[in-house]
Amino acid sequence: MDPFVAIKTGNGRMFEIFRYLQTVARSEQPVLVHGETGVGKELMVQALHKASGLDGPLIAVNVAGLDGAMFSDTLFGHVRGAYSGAESVRHGLVAEAQGGTLFLDEIGDLNQESQTKLLRLLQERIYYPLGADVTRSTDARVVCATHCDLQEQMTRGLFRADLYYRLSAHRASIPPLRERIGDIALLTGHFVAESAHALNKPVPQISDAFLKRLEAYHFPGNVRELQALIHDAVACHGGGRVLSLETIEMKLRDAGYVSGGEGAVAWDEDTTIFSAISGPLPTFKAIERQLLAEALRRSNGNQGVAAAMLGISRTALNRRIQMLRRGRKNGTTHPPLENY
Repeated sequence: MDPFVAIKTGNGRMFEIFRYLQTVARSEQPVLVHGETGVGKELMVQALHKASGLDGPLIAVNVAGLDGAMFSDTLFGHVRGAYSGAESVRHGLVAEAQGGTLFLDEIGDLNQESQTKLLRLLQERIYYPLGADVTRSTDARVVCATHCDLQEQMTRGLFRADLYYRLSAHRASIPPLRERIGDIALLTGHFVAESAHALNKPVPQISDAFLKRLEAYHFPGNVRELQALIHDAVACHGGGRVLSLETIEMKLRDAGYVSGGEGAVAWDEDTTIFSAISGPLPTFKAIERQLLAEALRRSNGNQGVAAAMLGISRTALNRRIQMLRRGRKNGTTHPPLENY
């Protein structure tokens, strides 16, 4: 069975990552998986573990916020009496991952003291449980994930260079959802069916307008955000045959992100679109006309989707279009809006 079957995608870059990880799956060297929050790093690590053929388990731990003592206790365990309150032996997650994979999530947030301890584990394959004076060995394969730019942190002195190069023997970077727009329809269909089953509801159909609205969104939270959005939409669905566009518009209306193709920039309140204009500023009417035309272009002429992008009602959008069309008859507008 394909170990990557749980990752829903039709994207070529994702398939390249699958092939690469399949190739290095049986290597004993660490693997570093990089990607934005919610992009699916944990699923990728699970698939890598399945492809590895290792008999041991996949043991995962989020190391963000673990200080030196807690990191050691969590990973290496302790002997009885190692410290006040240590009334029994704790084996630690490294021991639990014996023969399998130790997955360290959010490795970019690991503090310097813990980085040193991890480096020794990777170099020597041995460790000391807290309070022990005899080393223990491990054959667990280490896989790490991070949303941070570790190279940038390394240049700032926040991440050890020797640890970075040790961890990145094999490296995979997962593209964000906004760079694989084609996956949105596939993922939406999957999440709608999954959510309907979990909520014991009939599976609603998905309209083209619904998908266009999603494809126009920037998705800073990536696949995880899409999954939560769809689950909420299905939960709020009134029971009609088609999943209502209005179920997501309220959540997306104020998000302020749209997909504008290669090199697109996310809009926020601090973004200025006038920096390249050295002459007189455009009029309100000119800006309104261009904004309406761009929203209609991105939504392929769907006024409901365009209205949601602009944060206004469909009625208000239609009224503005009609006003601008009437203005064109008086020679004060341009042709693009005539197409909608």
